[in-house]
Amino acid sequence: MDRLRAGLRKTGSSIATVFTGTRIDDALYEELEAALLMADTGVKATEFLLADLKYRVKEAKATDPAAVKGLLAEAVAHLLTPLQKTLVVGDRQDNLVEGRHGTTVIMVTGVNGAGKTTSIGKLTRHLSDHGASVLLAAADTFRAAAREQLAVWATRNTVEIISQQGGDPAAVSFDAVSAGRARGKDVVLVDTAGRLPTQLHLMEELRKIKRVVQKADATAPHEVLLVIDGNTGQNALTQVKAFDDALGLTGLVVTKLDGTAKGGVLCAIARERPVPVYFIGVGEKLEDLQTFNAREFAQALVQ
Repeated sequence: MDRLRAGLRKTGSSIATVFTGTRIDDALYEELEAALLMADTGVKATEFLLADLKYRVKEAKATDPAAVKGLLAEAVAHLLTPLQKTLVVGDRQDNLVEGRHGTTVIMVTGVNGAGKTTSIGKLTRHLSDHGASVLLAAADTFRAAAREQLAVWATRNTVEIISQQGGDPAAVSFDAVSAGRARGKDVVLVDTAGRLPTQLHLMEELRKIKRVVQKADATAPHEVLLVIDGNTGQNALTQVKAFDDALGLTGLVVTKLDGTAKGGVLCAIARERPVPVYFIGVGEKLEDLQTFNAREFAQALVQ
């Protein structure tokens, strides 16, 4: 919670200054509207939050701006709650891995620079710490460094990796899913090439990977995750919409929330394209990839 609060300080401080006055009036709501928009909450989510907040203020008969701040945190938590969902993998009966038998195939995508491969490394550690066996697939064959970077994470986490030099991404993915099932792995994590949603030929490559994975396992991929950079604000929402339309996203990993002034983008996602947020990144360390908790995030956002 402390790391989350520190990470969202830039976003939270601009919102918090709204509540330093002595009156609850139109000026306060106007300032709050501006602060939320500056935090990349987006027009639709901002309008929704202000309407919800005014209702809560009326119901609570609040007269102190400091009390309004607490009510705003509740409104944000209410908006974000549908995004809070647990990643379910493997076949063990604990809270991480209940409910699914066999190998869970997780396809991970995102634009270059969002922290995709690093997030896969951290997610591998998270899954391993919860007792799941993981196999990595280096299907980002467009970028030589990506394969090497993933291999470093595989070594660091002592997990196996399927990799081909200059191979076809879909072929690597097929081999990895087949190997994962044959070796009884709980999870196969497929690292796909970073790309912009405007690069239509590369988006088609992603669709191909998904189709080919289904030939190895008709039920796969069980999860399609998009890694987005929290610093990109409304652009992150655009990415969510584009990748969801192309692949049918099941979850998000939101990185680099430490030090961003645009943490409000999760509110925009919740209002316009509510894809679950499985994890958020609030720092460089392995443990800085945290499971998303709507209430904690709301409290950190409205500091």
